[in-house]
Amino acid sequence: MSRTTGRDWRTPALVLVTGAVLLSLSLGIRHSFGLFLAPMSKSHGWTREVFAFAIALQNLVWGIAQPFAGRIADRYGAGKAVLGGSLLYVVGLVLMAQAQTGTMLAASAGVLIGIGLSGTTISVVFGAILRATPPARRSMAMGIAMSVGSLGQFVMLPGALLSIESLGWATTLLVLAGLAVMMAPLAAVLSEKPAAALPGAHVMGLRAVLAEAFAVPGFWLLCFGFFVCGFHVAFIAIHLPAFLVDRGLGPSTGAAVLALVGLFNVAGSYASGVLGGRVSKPAVLVGIYSARAVVLLLFVLFPVTEWTAYLFGATMGLLWLSTVAPTNGTVATLFGVENMALLGGIVFLFHQIGAFLGGWLGGRLYVATGSYEVVWWMSVALAVVAALLNLPIREVPVARLRAPAEEGAR
Repeated sequence: MSRTTGRDWRTPALVLVTGAVLLSLSLGIRHSFGLFLAPMSKSHGWTREVFAFAIALQNLVWGIAQPFAGRIADRYGAGKAVLGGSLLYVVGLVLMAQAQTGTMLAASAGVLIGIGLSGTTISVVFGAILRATPPARRSMAMGIAMSVGSLGQFVMLPGALLSIESLGWATTLLVLAGLAVMMAPLAAVLSEKPAAALPGAHVMGLRAVLAEAFAVPGFWLLCFGFFVCGFHVAFIAIHLPAFLVDRGLGPSTGAAVLALVGLFNVAGSYASGVLGGRVSKPAVLVGIYSARAVVLLLFVLFPVTEWTAYLFGATMGLLWLSTVAPTNGTVATLFGVENMALLGGIVFLFHQIGAFLGGWLGGRLYVATGSYEVVWWMSVALAVVAALLNLPIREVPVARLRAPAEEGAR
């Protein structure tokens, strides 16, 4: 049953639009951080590892905080998690603009923004959308939300680059903080009745929820597969602009490539959502990770030019966050939607552990070897592994969900 019962103005369509706008703001701002690596490092005399570590820490903190934010959203409504997360996001951006040391950068960009993201992004937002949407439309709704959210990356990156060039990186961070303030009012639309208040609701304890999920092998395979997605996304988002500069291309090329990733992710996310409603979601994931392996391999093997960079951005964009809808959709199919934000948050924790390693290793191995080549080859190999991990997953609901359906069929 939807949590919007008794609150008719919070229709499924309104919840979907609000969630999509929230993702657009939150992820759009977050995806612009790679543009700050070079100017902030140059301004403060840091190595690339300093900035890379802060963003890697952000990914790790985001992942660790996500199950807790998800539990709050599942038990007390997504609105509370969104409001708290948006406020921390704003404070983190303001303090990031003031950071003079690596420690200050890690505390602001890493810890505060990381916690802020846990309350304003995928797991919390998708939980609210799934609970408000009829089962037959859930996969498509996630695809729509993710595709609209990707527009934030497409719009935000060129705008952030122009602002950095004209106003400076510190002022640009304050501008982004102003945009982040707009997320707080959206919490009102995503407010829900607590699960315990729903008619006929059966609220599972935390231990029961975790025990049920951890006993399903497919849940762990989803976690490990999503780890690879996080590795790819963080490495490319943080280090691609600097990698292209190393190859003799201008900063605008990196921004344009990441913008293309965001633009083509609109189509990729929508397509994966539609496909997930028609065919096996794990099969969709196998196809996505296999295609990533091919795209990454070709990018490593061919010479880097503006056109190959643009082609990489477009093709990788089709595969960028297209993993999100089928991954979360599989979790919802296996376990239902009442604990979706918590369980989706646990899967996302693995994504963020991968993101931490992708972001940090990119900077660490660059300092050690003077090149990103090792990490590119790691990315190819991990894509193959992720495709293999998703092969055995089957979309079979747990016994708790099968029992009522079987009783009704008798």
